[in-house]
Amino acid sequence: MHTRAHDEALTEMRGDKLIVRGMRVKADRLAATGICDVVEFTKDPKGIILHGREGKWSPRPVEYKRGKEKNDHSDELQLCGQAICLEEMLCCRIETGDLFYGETHRRTLVEFTPELRQMVVNAFTEMNELFNKGYTPKVHMNKLCQSCSLKDICVPEVEQKSVKEYFINSLKNG
Repeated sequence: MHTRAHDEALTEMRGDKLIVRGMRVKADRLAATGICDVVEFTKDPKGIILHGREGKWSPRPVEYKRGKEKNDHSDELQLCGQAICLEEMLCCRIETGDLFYGETHRRTLVEFTPELRQMVVNAFTEMNELFNKGYTPKVHMNKLCQSCSLKDICVPEVEQKSVKEYFINSLKNG
């Protein structure tokens, strides 16, 4: 499912909808970068101009997830972060996006409320402060690790005395 969603070569038109896959995004104000699974641009006279396309378009991020809806806000936060990046890049406002869950084969509408947007800003502020201090928090493995896209590079189950030691050992063994 994600292989197709991230295939940048699969841009297509469906009626008045332009579907862009694997779109790279960034927001300087958050010091954030990422890749949207899908961004759907719908023709809209109130939308934005897209280079190489006629008319105006309104963007809408769509994030694909393998499983089903979670009990926390992690998926909504990720999608809202993508919308904030798109807004900065495209100089527009995005009010909603969609989460598509592979287990249920359904889309869930996500409204980018002021509260959700603030949660995203707070999370990036905290991450950037930790990064600027050179501090890496200790990671404790839990059930959420199994569905994390970074689990293969994070490896919290590996016991190390420090991040520095982890990198030194990785370089020696890799």
